[in-house]
Amino acid sequence: MPSSPIRRLVPYADKAAADGVRIIRLNIGQPDIHTPTPAIDAVRAYNEPVYAYSHSAGILSLRKRIVEYYANIGVELSTDEILVTTGGSEALTLAFQVCIDPGERVIIPEPFYANYTAFATQAGVIVDPIHSTIENDFALPRIEEFERLITPTTRAIVLCNPGNPTGTLYSREELEQLAEIVKRHDLYLICDEVYREFCYDGKEHYSVMKLKGLERNVILIDSASKRYSMCGVRIGALVTRNKDVTEAALKFAQARLSPPLLGQIAVEAAHDIDADYFHRVHDEYVARRNTLVEGLNSIEGVYSPMPTGAFYTMVQLPIDDCDRFARWLLEEFRVNNTTVMIAPGSGFYNTMGEGRNQARLAYVLCQEDLREAVEILRQALAVYPGRTNI
Repeated sequence: MPSSPIRRLVPYADKAAADGVRIIRLNIGQPDIHTPTPAIDAVRAYNEPVYAYSHSAGILSLRKRIVEYYANIGVELSTDEILVTTGGSEALTLAFQVCIDPGERVIIPEPFYANYTAFATQAGVIVDPIHSTIENDFALPRIEEFERLITPTTRAIVLCNPGNPTGTLYSREELEQLAEIVKRHDLYLICDEVYREFCYDGKEHYSVMKLKGLERNVILIDSASKRYSMCGVRIGALVTRNKDVTEAALKFAQARLSPPLLGQIAVEAAHDIDADYFHRVHDEYVARRNTLVEGLNSIEGVYSPMPTGAFYTMVQLPIDDCDRFARWLLEEFRVNNTTVMIAPGSGFYNTMGEGRNQARLAYVLCQEDLREAVEILRQALAVYPGRTNI
């Protein structure tokens, strides 16, 4: 199993924190947005005498609320097309295990969420990366490039929309072009849409569940972690109209018995929040995005595209090796006894050697912390021994 590039620097951060150093953590998508009050109240109010197993597919009343949620975005589903999972991570792992045999292949645009590699490793799946570039703001590669990678053992294309780690939002037109390839080669289209609510600059999200003629091909990965700022409850969902997939996935789900009980209760209650919650959160993330990205681009030699979704940016730095730079920040560099923790970009690429001078930063903290982080990075890059020519 590969180590998580997002978490493998934790021992260095723990050491710095133990020494009294304050760490601004931009390495992980853990928002400081408060979890909705209805979710917290529901958990506090739960007073059953036994914390029992739920149905392996998830509590029926929660699945009904999820059906209502999708209906509000124009996607008609039934409760038996939704499998509640232990986070979006389990949903994607189940999709790989159910749909792809060991030794078969998936195509994923890189850079991609680092744990996709771990999930593929667990399932014995081979990842064929298709490269997107920071110079092109990580736009979806041309359809012809996807076509060239398809082999007799290719079983799926995997997308994250909006993207982690890039913040790229794929358009309806791009998805419809991909749909033609999926139909032609009878592939699965596995799409991670956990950042659906976070789209910016007037752009709108288009769900793969709306693509016509792909009822048996589309598998949607969803999660409450980011939508409701409740990463720790570990509730996600595998959504598909392919009954064979849901039946097979349920067998895996039965093996782990049930999703987390209290997490399901929290997420069901979170569906009671009003639309103003998302408007407020959206506006806050736009402000945070602008603060971080504009600040980064004001540093000599640094380039960050402007994300149009999610709450991450991939940034190019004038350094020799970001893994070394990230560790140096934690071990050696301080401004007023404060440093910054970042996620090295190489961990988000499957192609060896790519992303060495890139990092993923999450704008999940308040603007004051983001401004301070930018200033620390500015001063760090001015003295870092491995700085490269601009």
